[in-house]
Amino acid sequence: MEKKELLGLFPEELSDELKQYALPAFRSRQVFEWLHRGARFEEMTNLSRQLRAQLEERYADQPVHLLEKRVSQLDGTQKMLYALRDGNIVEGVLMHYHHGYTLCLSTQVGCRMGCAFCASTLNGCVRNLTAAEMLSQVHCASRQISDGRVSNIVLMGSGEPLDNYDEVTRFLRLVSHEKGLNIGLRHISLSTCGLVPQMKRFAEEGLPVTLSLSLHAPNDLIRRQLMPVANAFRMEDVLDACRYYIEKTGRRVIFEYALVDQLNSRPEHAAELAQRLRGMQCHVNVIPLNSVEEKTLRGADEQAIQRFMQELENRHISVTRRREMGDDIDGACGQLRRHYLEDRSQEGEA
Repeated sequence: MEKKELLGLFPEELSDELKQYALPAFRSRQVFEWLHRGARFEEMTNLSRQLRAQLEERYADQPVHLLEKRVSQLDGTQKMLYALRDGNIVEGVLMHYHHGYTLCLSTQVGCRMGCAFCASTLNGCVRNLTAAEMLSQVHCASRQISDGRVSNIVLMGSGEPLDNYDEVTRFLRLVSHEKGLNIGLRHISLSTCGLVPQMKRFAEEGLPVTLSLSLHAPNDLIRRQLMPVANAFRMEDVLDACRYYIEKTGRRVIFEYALVDQLNSRPEHAAELAQRLRGMQCHVNVIPLNSVEEKTLRGADEQAIQRFMQELENRHISVTRRREMGDDIDGACGQLRRHYLEDRSQEGEA
């Protein structure tokens, strides 16, 4: 029998689910709080052994466990592979900044968006993750921290968050729940490649997370070479959806821009980008491209990066360079999972 995940339930839903055990209301609250501390059923010591055994038999507590971890010798970044109950694998990155620990987590097993610079999409999308599986990634990461907690989350791992809309919004409400991890939504960023209808719908949710748009081009012609989604949604429509999000939430939008040698990284590209973003409450996050073995794209050199950023600054566009972390441990999205699956495949053939 497939075990139901309790971690993805709100308190009232959990209470309804556990009514069959005739539990008083405070017991259901205890179970919720235990689960959202990352506990497994056997660790819920203020519940009777009989109840813990019944829960263990019928339900899943933490649906994700740590399979492998690599720690960067350069900056302490931790790259983690998580095993799911069905045998699938996702990954996450735990980064330590001066303001605390930030976790980059996955929302899908793989991705179907097909962006030209991303390793996550090489095998397509296997399935969506549940809210419980996303929460359990946070708990797994938290167990690796001895001097604090996960205080910031970026939904920028494998997958397109808005392609898994219902489970992602459920996750956001649960991870910020006052009886749960209580991570403020303003400390959470969600990255999208630009699914316009979902972006507008998300603006109406009342969830003040930071929206990050993977833009990576100053015009549609270049964007189509990098991102298949650009064939479905014009850049102007995507930017209009960003303006709508700003209007509804009062939050600025972050534009992610990976610099590809010659393709999108010349000063004239920066000038065109600045023209498009003029007057918008936004910030550009320039990303030195991580090379992917299976892709032919190469990152712009240091001189090109500096010229691009200077051109944006000259045109009064807020811009910073993303700090490169975990370069020695396959830190970029999808790389470690990809190598793990390849190694396992080769072992099976041997």
